[in-house]
This record gives sequence, C-alpha cells and structure tokens, in this order.
Amino acid sequence: MTLTRRALGATALAVPLTLAAGACSRSAVDAAQAATTRGPIRVWVSNNEQELAWGEAVTAAWNAEHPDEQVTLQEVPAGASSEEAISAAIVAGTTADLVFNASPAALPDWVRAGGLVDLTTFEGGREHIESRTGQRARDYAEDGGQGGYYQLPWKSNPVMVMFNKEIFAAAGIDPESPEMDTFGTFLEGSRQIVSSGASASAVWPAPTSDFYQPWFDFYPMYLAQTHGTLLVEDEATTFDSPDGLAVAELWRAMYEEGLAPREESTDDAMTMGTTAMQLAGPWAIATYKDQLDYGFMPVPSADGIAPEETITFADSKNVAMFSSSRNRLTAWEFLSFATSEEWDGKLLELSGQMPLRTDLLATYPDYFAEHPDYTSFADQADRVADVPYLSGAIEIWQRFRDEFSASAIFGKKSVADGLHDAAEQIDQLVQKGAR
Repeated sequence: MTLTRRALGATALAVPLTLAAGACSRSAVDAAQAATTRGPIRVWVSNNEQELAWGEAVTAAWNAEHPDEQVTLQEVPAGASSEEAISAAIVAGTTADLVFNASPAALPDWVRAGGLVDLTTFEGGREHIESRTGQRARDYAEDGGQGGYYQLPWKSNPVMVMFNKEIFAAAGIDPESPEMDTFGTFLEGSRQIVSSGASASAVWPAPTSDFYQPWFDFYPMYLAQTHGTLLVEDEATTFDSPDGLAVAELWRAMYEEGLAPREESTDDAMTMGTTAMQLAGPWAIATYKDQLDYGFMPVPSADGIAPEETITFADSKNVAMFSSSRNRLTAWEFLSFATSEEWDGKLLELSGQMPLRTDLLATYPDYFAEHPDYTSFADQADRVADVPYLSGAIEIWQRFRDEFSASAIFGKKSVADGLHDAAEQIDQLVQKGAR
C-alpha cells in the first residue's frame, strides 16, 4: 500500500518546539539568492514501488533535457514514520530540495518552524496550483485559504468501502447492489456476514492507538454524515454533536457485537478472507486485483446520502519545498514539470492514485476506459475533504484517537463521554496553537 501507517512516537509529538530550536541550522541559505538560482537538486519520494517507478521516469525525462540541473531521486529517509523522519531532517538541515510525500497533518508545524518555502513566491506559482487543482486548492493554503501555499496538493486516495464479493454472496447480500448505504443497513449487513458464517468479521480496521487511524474508521463516515465538516473548523471542534455521536455509536455497536475485532490482525485479513470489508483508497486495487473478487461502495451515512453527493476523506499526500534548498528555481521548475498534465497522467497510470486536479475522468478518458475499476475513485475524488490545517495537528488527532479508542472500541466509557472529553482537550490545544 502507499501509505505510511506507523506510530510517530513521543519524539514526533514534540515537533513544533524541536523544529523551532533547530531553525538556526538553515540560516546559511540566502533565500533571495536561492530563489533565483538553478543547479542540481535532490528529491524525496515514498518507498512505494509504483511511486518510485514514477519518480525514476520523471527524473530521467527531466535530466535528459537539463544537463546542468540534474535531479537525484531518493527515498524519504527511514524512521518510525515519514513525518518523523522529515521532521528530524529539517532540524538537522539535511533535507532534500523537494518532498513528494508531505502529509497535510504534519505540514503546518513545518511551516511554523520555517522549514518550508512559500510556492507562491515563484512566478506563476499560485496560478499553477489553482488552475491544476481548482477551488479545492484553497483547503491547503495559509490563512484560511487566502494566503500562500507551502504545499502543492498532489495526489489523493479517496476512502471508500472495499468488499469481498464472494463473502457478500455467501452471506446472502447482493454483491452488485449491497444496499448498505445507511448506518442501519451497514450494521444489519455486517451482522448478516458474521451470523451466516461467511466471514469471521465484517470489517477489520486497525484498533491501534496510532494518531492516523481515525482516518480509516471514524473520519470518512463523519465527513459523509456532515457533508464535509472537518474535525475542527473556525478554531473549534465540531464532532461533539449528534452527527459525531451517530458515527461513534455505529462503531461502538460494531465492536460490541464482535463484527469488528478489538485486536490487530496478524496477516492481511482481506486476502485471508477473515474479514469482508475495509475502508481503503485506490491503492487497494493494485494490492488485491489478483487475489480476490472485490467491489467498492461509498462510505455510509445515517440516512443514506446519494453516492454523487457523498464526501469522504481525501487521504492526500502533497509536494513541499524545503527552505534548505539552495537551487530553488530549479526545484520549482521541476515541481511544475512533475505536476503537469502529462506527468500526472503517468502517476495515475503507474500507481492508480488520483492526481489532485480537476475533472480526472475528462482529462484522462483513455486511462479510465482501460481501467474501469478506478472510475469510482476518480468520480469520488471530486468530493473529498482532508484534515484541518492546524498547528499541532498530530497531537490533536492523537487525543481524538485515545478517546475514541477508550469509548467506541474498548467500551471503557460511553461514546458521548468520549467525544465530549476529546472535544474539551482538542479545543484547548487549538486555542493554544492559535495564540
């Protein structure tokens, strides 16, 4: 899969203070000079096989035409997570020029620490970003969408419900029309899967405490239920509400009734047939295409929002330029080159991940005609929302996860208390970060 889904650990939660202390390591770079200087650069990409193949192809094409501005491709340094590895590199002043794997959750703290470059400082920077991504680009800009861009919205993995058609059929559920679009029918279908013996579990999200796990259980359904309301808006939490409670109560029922296991799977539950469903992005197609007969459906909501209106989690990864870069003009021109319509198409072709650009189906009709399995994701990619743009976002998500786990997964408190306690803690963190 394409995502880094490992715990950050205590070191990463202290990112803002640590980066601020290390900002002096970047003082040797003359920003004004670097902004107009060309020369060799280094680029970091994910260690995912498909993204590496794309990276090799795009750098080879660039290098063939730019002998004096060669690009060296490297994997993001190893660490407990990509975010932690990048944070450590910013502190040490050992970053590459560009990273094609920036998490929107970690990025605000890198900006606050002075670790990134505003891409709108380059000629045509804002125009390139906003013409490529459209109005959604503003979700990734500073100052509530009105400021600069320290990230280029690059690719998304819209989260949908993947299901095993054979298990559904064995449970008596029509795999071509499951009709599990409401919380009630999703719960009833899950009960039917387990009670029929078709599978030991209905769905098996990781019940671990990692800060990012809500992105693959609570958050997609919350976005669908609220038509795209973020976890935090206008410097206040939104989820201690009837909508948040409806989502959390669904998951509480799933765990209490044994429809979702409370322990982590020791193997790939979808491949082994020990679960019928998972919340996944388009990366799952490449992973499972030769192993099972699968289908996809939008995440459910309380009353069954129409698929063409359902909003889900974008699970995006973006491109950022580090302030340690000494040849920023080359870095910007390569970034523009690598996010052109041609190379976005190559990314789609090689990885199946959705470039964050407008109207994918019309832009790449031949690809989707040849790969119809991806069309539902391309359609869904126009209706996504991401994590809120917040300083201290990783700690905020960790607080939410801890309370959600205690209440919805392990039943140590009511889900109402869990959401309320999470909201109190997060509101305090948000206010602290806003000062």
